[in-house]
Amino acid sequence: MKLMANVRTADRHLTQQAASRIPQRVGRLLSGVEEAAESSKLWCGAAAVMTACGGRRGRGAAIAGLTALAFAQLVSNGVGKQLVDRPRPPKEWIDHDEVEDRPDSSSFPSGHTAAAVAFTAAVAPLWPLAAAACAVPTALLALERVQSGAHYPTDVAAGALIGIAGARLTRHVPHLLRHVLQRSRTVPQLRHSAARSYF
Repeated sequence: MKLMANVRTADRHLTQQAASRIPQRVGRLLSGVEEAAESSKLWCGAAAVMTACGGRRGRGAAIAGLTALAFAQLVSNGVGKQLVDRPRPPKEWIDHDEVEDRPDSSSFPSGHTAAAVAFTAAVAPLWPLAAAACAVPTALLALERVQSGAHYPTDVAAGALIGIAGARLTRHVPHLLRHVLQRSRTVPQLRHSAARSYF
C-alpha cells in the first residue's frame, strides 16, 4: 500500500513538473512530434524511407518495426485500455491549453509510447543507425505524453515495456515458427522410416 501511495505521489509530482517547467518553444516542438506520430504516420514514413534507402536491410528493418508496432498497439489500445480504466491526469494539474485536446479513453497505458518504442526497438538489431535516429522522436514523444497532460509517467513506462515486449516477440517468433515447422516435417519422416524398417 505504501509503495502504491509513493508511486501515485511521484506520478502527480512528475506530471505537474513536466506541465509547468517545460518552456513553450519546447512544448511546441513536442506537440509537433506528437502530431507527426498520430495514427503512426511518423513510423510509417520512417519505414518507407528505410525501404527506399536501405536495400534488403532497410526492408527487413521496416517490416520488423511495423510488425512490432502493430502488436504493441493491439496490446496497449485493444487490451490494456480495456482492462485498466484509468482517468487522465486532472486538468487542474496542467497549466496550458493542450490538456483540452487529449482523448477521453483510458490513460493506461500510453499507446503512442508503446508504438514508438516497439518500432524503434525492433529496428535496432537490424539497423542500429536508423534506430538511433528513431530514438530521438521516441524520447520526445514519451515526454510529450506527460507534458501535455495526456498521461501519467507510469502510463508511459507501461507503454514502453509493451513496446519492448513487442519488439522482442517480433524478433523471436520467426525463429520459433521455423523450428516448429522443421519439427513438424521431421516427425512424419521419422515415422515413415520406422514403418519401413518394421516391414
